[in-house]
Amino acid sequence: MRELPPFEYAPLSPEHLRDPYPLFQRAHREAPVFFSPAFQLWIVTRYDDIWTVLKDPERFSSAASTTVGTEVPQEVRAVLSEGYGEVDTLVTNDPPAHTRFRSLVNKAFTPRRVAEREEHIREIAGRLVDGFAGDGQADLVARFAVPLPLTVIAEILGVPTSDLATFKRWSDDITARLMPLPLERQVECARSLVEFQHYVSGMLDERERDPRDDMLTDLLNARIAGVEPLTRAEMLSMLQQILVAGNETTTSLIGNMVALYAYRPDEWRAIGADPSLAPAVVEEVLRLESPVQGLFRTTTEEVELGGATLPKGAHLQLLYGAANRDEAHFPESDELRPGRPNGAAHLAFGGGVHFCLGAALARLEGRIALETLTRRLPEIRLDPIRPSVRRPHFFLRGFEQLWITWKVVP
Repeated sequence: MRELPPFEYAPLSPEHLRDPYPLFQRAHREAPVFFSPAFQLWIVTRYDDIWTVLKDPERFSSAASTTVGTEVPQEVRAVLSEGYGEVDTLVTNDPPAHTRFRSLVNKAFTPRRVAEREEHIREIAGRLVDGFAGDGQADLVARFAVPLPLTVIAEILGVPTSDLATFKRWSDDITARLMPLPLERQVECARSLVEFQHYVSGMLDERERDPRDDMLTDLLNARIAGVEPLTRAEMLSMLQQILVAGNETTTSLIGNMVALYAYRPDEWRAIGADPSLAPAVVEEVLRLESPVQGLFRTTTEEVELGGATLPKGAHLQLLYGAANRDEAHFPESDELRPGRPNGAAHLAFGGGVHFCLGAALARLEGRIALETLTRRLPEIRLDPIRPSVRRPHFFLRGFEQLWITWKVVP
């Protein structure tokens, strides 16, 4: 097994949460594919090697592609048995089964359906800023970066606004299950998943009696010639994944954008004066500070990759955040340079058959957030008294708290 001495891969350490990129750059040079004994993971860091994996689902399976690969304890399985079970659907599946699920849910995220939401998303963003613009300070995560995408995805799912706080708790707990946790926390998160399943199953029952214009009704009615309709467990699995992907990653994108540009006041004001700059900024922040730093694959046979020999059954973490800083593809990769010629070629949304279903929605929300904040708060700074807090997660990179200040204009 190829290890990378003398340091350890410790994605939850304070040093890594603060700045993982020196480690990634060293891996590019010394061991682009290395083994982490602590997590029993092969870590893949180079852009070309990751694309080799993404284009080959036959040898690199997406089964267990959202987990570190730890065994589910009996106590957790007992709690999960009270729900509908966990089935492989979108993220944790391979073709041709994955193709079935993707085709049945694509309708909700077509470019046309996403574009139709722009003005409404802009209204939500403006209303949120209205709520704190006169305060001169705010935790941007709590006041804006969380509620904007959470409100949007809740509306797509047909969830009433009165239940947003509960859905956020469920989303946080479901996301927490994607990394190593103490047993007590694993049980707590499993209970949240079961609560979510029963709640949404009840909503699906309501839609069967009273159809509405939302994704729940769309899933119930999804029919494609030659394709089996979704079972209830499959619907719940897909909705669980859509809930998490539809808010957690965009929250991180917004926070990462603001944190980077708080040190660039002239560029921040320039975006506010010329919103046409925003799309390129969104792409560059996605590359530079990818909200999803990496997901997982499992080898179905022995393979050679990046100079390493991986045995059959090897568990891989594809570090998109490292690939997006690969100097071979992104010169001066540690620099924030919106408008790069290949700026949209990053892997922040993955690639291949598992390219993120909600990429267009995330880009739209990120652009609207940036346009709204630069226009309404042109003089933001990071709060010098209350420090920002990175969210501790195995592969999601964002903030738990991001305190900002600005001058309130009478």
